[in-house]
Amino acid sequence: MIYQPFHIEGQDRHSRFLITCDHASNVVPPDLGGTLGLPDADMARHIAYDVGAAGVSRALGRALGAPVLLSNFSRLVIDPNRGEDDPTLLMKIYDGSVIPGNRDADAVERERRLNAYYRPYHQAYEELAARRDDIAIIAVHSFTRRLRARPSRPWHVGILHAWDARLSDPLIELLQAEPDLTVGRNEPYPGHLPGDAIDRHGLRHGRINTLIELRNDLIETDAAQAHWGARLAPLLEAALAQVAD
Repeated sequence: MIYQPFHIEGQDRHSRFLITCDHASNVVPPDLGGTLGLPDADMARHIAYDVGAAGVSRALGRALGAPVLLSNFSRLVIDPNRGEDDPTLLMKIYDGSVIPGNRDADAVERERRLNAYYRPYHQAYEELAARRDDIAIIAVHSFTRRLRARPSRPWHVGILHAWDARLSDPLIELLQAEPDLTVGRNEPYPGHLPGDAIDRHGLRHGRINTLIELRNDLIETDAAQAHWGARLAPLLEAALAQVAD
């Protein structure tokens, strides 16, 4: 099978929503030897991908009748949710783990990875986002409950946004009305980096957008991912209905 740096599920779906998952996979492509020299335990952690986010994205896509774009390379290979000039685009150490396969990655290798993985993903992203003038981009991510030597994070879900909170504001209100959820606004980290995926494909084009961060211990299983997809879909539809066109 020929390696592809992204997958699109439901490409023929025509919902206003576009579901994206920038950190869907912990795959290291074959031309890198299939490994970055990290143990399997590290490649299964949040440092390599957003645990559970791909399954939630697929479930959301099915529930909303929306196309789903999923990366097919680890964020440690190159991070598609960073600008091309971001110093964290190609990480050499992350949450206490040194990435051996990136230790000697120079500017030439960085450009090769941009061309091989990052840019094809973003080309597909832009083509999907441009299919409708009224597109609403839903970026799905997950976060770990605790980074090494850091306090535990209390949120079940965080909604991240920059200055455009047209969709995020009503979505946060709807989530906060759920009695079993602790909801963060721009938690566990701020919701905007120049050149990140939402900046590039959402904000710069005036497209409606929001970024959902789910705590990854809540979405570890197929059943939990399906549950969260089904739970979030009607909330997203209700929030979008409140956005003035």
